[in-house]
Amino acid sequence: MALEAPSSNGPSRNAAALGNLEKVRELLDQRADPNAVNSYDRTPIQVMMMGNTQVAELLLQRGADPNRPDPRTGSLPVHDAARDGFLDTLVALHRGGARLDLRDKSGRLPIDLAAESGHQQVVSYLRAQPARNAAPPQA
Repeated sequence: MALEAPSSNGPSRNAAALGNLEKVRELLDQRADPNAVNSYDRTPIQVMMMGNTQVAELLLQRGADPNRPDPRTGSLPVHDAARDGFLDTLVALHRGGARLDLRDKSGRLPIDLAAESGHQQVVSYLRAQPARNAAPPQA
């Protein structure tokens, strides 16, 4: 069972992408797989509404993998949260096991995206993290 919620216009819409916490909870309670992929091979935590920290926390509590890269871009949910300036969601993802030292297919880290987008609070948070989450040395 995927985390899908019917929309008013007919086609299914992803409950996580809509930020519908109660529908996500309901589907997970019905044993929906938090790592099931949609037609674009993306999981609920990859398509969730980044500003909805509660959805992120619920998905993580129920076993969502925060380190699965988007098949097209190589971005992780922490890349998306950093780029869009959603500090609370980024912190929740990090606490839930998301790594901060993984690069997307363009070679960028979450801190790079936050800096490019001018999200100084996110940059400050990322800089304050332990070295184990730092980028590996360049060869």
